Amino acid sequence: MDFSAYKTALVTGASSGIGAGIVRRLTREGLEVHALARNEDRLRALSEETGCRFHAISVDDNDALEKLAAEVEVDVLINNAGQSRKGDILNTTAEDVDALLDINLKSVMHMVRLFVPGMVARDRGHVVNISSIAGHYAFPGGNTAYHASKAGVHSLCQQLRVHLYGTQVRVTEISPARVETEVFGRLLGDMEEAKRRFFDEYESLKPEDIAEAIAFAVGSPQRMNVAFMEILPTKQVLGGLNFAKRNA
Repeated sequence: MDFSAYKTALVTGASSGIGAGIVRRLTREGLEVHALARNEDRLRALSEETGCRFHAISVDDNDALEKLAAEVEVDVLINNAGQSRKGDILNTTAEDVDALLDINLKSVMHMVRLFVPGMVARDRGHVVNISSIAGHYAFPGGNTAYHASKAGVHSLCQQLRVHLYGTQVRVTEISPARVETEVFGRLLGDMEEAKRRFFDEYESLKPEDIAEAIAFAVGSPQRMNVAFMEILPTKQVLGGLNFAKRNA
């Protein structure tokens, strides 16, 4: 199924980074793209640039999402919105745990609940959920609730394909490694420090790389479901083994 079979797309977390890159890419394919995020000023600027329609809504506002689902018919749903926080489960707060689960996992489930039944009724659609390598691997410095929330997205994708068996609705999970976005700056509270620490000496993925991967999956023939894509920078690898000494 090429892009001509689809008319509309909805992208969450669309005001910057990967989300904005996806909006730019999908509008180039002629889709009517609905961009959803909290930052209205950035969304308005993106709309002026791309012609997308924007909705200044938080993904944890279920009332607003239900109203939108009643008004907008979506063929391509891109669940991109996400957050990260410092700390691990041993030194975090209740607010941090709730925020990560609400934004990274529960909101994805609600978006699926609200928009995918329409795809099934039309027998046409594609769901793209953006998880993270943190959902598949454990590594030092990772926030436990963040890892767990992204693992939940992976499980959701697997089970959703089972529920959609026999329909023409496809499900793709995109699992990126380090992407050069503002998320690290928000985490540290200092964009320049994040740039220096995470990007200046590394060749990281760019938001447009993820957008191109999504375009490949969505634009693939209908007989082909790109179920899972793990995307890493060429010079980043996964794995490693630590072994603590006795009584360390």
